[in-house]
Amino acid sequence: MIAEITTLPLQIDTPFAGELFLLGRLLFGATLAFMGLNHFMDVDAMAGYAEFKGLPAPRFSVIASGLLLVLGGLGIATGVYPVVAAGGLAVFLLVSAVTMHDFWSVDDPEERQNEMTGFLKNLYGAGASLALLAVGGTAWPYALEIGFF
Repeated sequence: MIAEITTLPLQIDTPFAGELFLLGRLLFGATLAFMGLNHFMDVDAMAGYAEFKGLPAPRFSVIASGLLLVLGGLGIATGVYPVVAAGGLAVFLLVSAVTMHDFWSVDDPEERQNEMTGFLKNLYGAGASLALLAVGGTAWPYALEIGFF
């Protein structure tokens, strides 16, 4: 006999849960927004790396990904369009993990380790984004609550 799996609605009503959720959103969102700003600070170098990795339209890719990181990070931090922000970040982080941090194809051990670190960073960021996407349609404490859902 298979046990029935049920889910409970998200409840952020335990002591300090709302504040901790806000702190987690601020840390996660602000970090991603800062990473996006870095895309604009050295577009030429990042575009060169994107070209080296075989990305089409490397300069546009750097600018577009920087914009996605800034807007997505701010969306998570503030609770503005959280479903769009979390979904966009999850897709971007998964795609960039595979396309930009292909450690399995690198021969140099030090470079392989750097790429693996970038790959894993993107994976855990995608995991956090997916978790936030799962709760994106619910009311977030201390959020501006601007969104589609």
